Amino acid sequence: MRTNIEERAVSLARYIVDNRATVRAAARHFGVSKSTVHKDLSDRLQRINEPLYAQVKEILDFNKSERHIRGGLATRRKYKGA
Repeated sequence: MRTNIEERAVSLARYIVDNRATVRAAARHFGVSKSTVHKDLSDRLQRINEPLYAQVKEILDFNKSERHIRGGLATRRKYKGA
């Protein structure tokens, strides 16, 4: 059972790196919760594959730095009706 979790962590990481995806997008794609994605990427992946962890961390940090902008755009679309 342990290897399934590790395989999922690596699969999530590769998906995020390949698609520059967000945690929400990855969670939706794999059918797991955002908490599971975050736990797999921040804790498990670091122990399993350090170079892949570094790539994912860079993308997640970028997404985190932009989230206030994305939220504002979503609110604008909501009230414009587009």
